[in-house]
Amino acid sequence: MEFFKQNTKIDFMAQRKWAYIFSSILFIFSVVSLFVNHLNFGLDFTGGVQIQAAFQNPPDTNQIREKLHQAGFEALVQAYGSSRDVMIRIKTHKELTREQLTDQVMNIFPDAKKQRVEYVGPQIGKTLFTDGILAIVFALLGTMIYIALRFEYRFAVSAAISLIHDPILILGLFSFFHIEFDLIALAAVLTVIGYSLNDTIVVYDRVRENFRKLRKASAVEIFNLSVNQTLSRTLMTSGLTFSLVLALFIFGGQMLHGFALAMIIGIVIGTYSSIYVAGALALLFGLDKKHLIPVEKKYIDNMP
Repeated sequence: MEFFKQNTKIDFMAQRKWAYIFSSILFIFSVVSLFVNHLNFGLDFTGGVQIQAAFQNPPDTNQIREKLHQAGFEALVQAYGSSRDVMIRIKTHKELTREQLTDQVMNIFPDAKKQRVEYVGPQIGKTLFTDGILAIVFALLGTMIYIALRFEYRFAVSAAISLIHDPILILGLFSFFHIEFDLIALAAVLTVIGYSLNDTIVVYDRVRENFRKLRKASAVEIFNLSVNQTLSRTLMTSGLTFSLVLALFIFGGQMLHGFALAMIIGIVIGTYSSIYVAGALALLFGLDKKHLIPVEKKYIDNMP
């Protein structure tokens, strides 16, 4: 099954210099945004109050969310348990104690009865954030080791830079637009790393295969051929995944918005980076056929 003809001849590598500039600008912009705006951490990282309330009649979570927003509270609202139960998650306020915050929220809904209140302290949030960063670091190190052993160290370095490039751009957009970043969004970032890696490995595997088949072709020609040969597979996979996460973003509710948005951004960036970051960087680092094709040793018999 092919989306395009197998013999497409798009010269992707001809634009690699512009891709370097484009990626560098986006990367610097994302890093600056992270330092200036910081991430808008969710309840999982900052700590807050989680209230389980029971209403007399089945409530509308959108109306509850709107009322809380009008009262000045940033909250996540979701159905919980029976049709009358709702879970409200609110960030802590410096001016209010936990009890005062809970009372103010419950006063907004006089027909609701408080069932349970839980507090997530900021120390727990800090631990979760540290564990999340460590998860990303170990994922990148494991990826580099695998690719270095499976292919060649220039591939490994290029792939590692690509995998750093993708999540930084996602975090930069979250920071710039002040989108809440919680554990679900972090899970999406880790998913994007795996997704991008899969695309990169597919291209790398075809590059290695073509280097062995086409001994006289240049490295640029091999990369262009390999990307064109995997283009249909890449677009079909990306298009299908994109349509699924777009449906999650539109119909999945507020709880899944962060995850779906990070995935949408990640699919676009990951598809781009597998060609113009991971692939083009390998060329920039001087990858050639001699690095993938073992040198044939010639033995000369010594005549007496």
